[in-house]
Amino acid sequence: MKNTFILIGLLFLGNVIFAQESNQGKQLWAKSILNQKAPELKVQQWLTDMPDTKGKFVLIDFWATWCHGCVLEIPYMVKLQEHFANDDRIALISVSLDSDQKLWKKFLEKDPPEWAQYVLSKEAMRFIREAYRMPGIPRFMLVNPEGYLVNFKYTRPSDPQCAELIEQDMKDNK
Repeated sequence: MKNTFILIGLLFLGNVIFAQESNQGKQLWAKSILNQKAPELKVQQWLTDMPDTKGKFVLIDFWATWCHGCVLEIPYMVKLQEHFANDDRIALISVSLDSDQKLWKKFLEKDPPEWAQYVLSKEAMRFIREAYRMPGIPRFMLVNPEGYLVNFKYTRPSDPQCAELIEQDMKDNK
């Protein structure tokens, strides 16, 4: 059964053109992708309960079982989940781009994560690949409580400062 979930971290990128980097190292956009509402996406299967994201920041992790870099980030996602476990301001969600759902489910059943997990429908996966023009995975995005993108290319959880950066962004983007 397909469930519908508005993935608050996504937005329509359309014809995004990158500009030069600013002095702070943040990417500027010739045509801004920030401050746009997320489109509705079809969830093929939830491995966990649908997360409560209302009024929360959401860190979205796009990954796949076949992606070595993605799998290497999992222990760091565990640490982030532990860090924010009692923080009602944020939810973590991992979105799988696996086309083999049985393999995805089997992979996660070995060591079930404590944060929300789901796999996209084929239509939503195609939408992500075409419209979002993500050059690759893993990809992390931070979304504010109103559903607007704070950062399209968030630092990886393996960055020792990731939790601190999330804390700062939650403070700065209320």
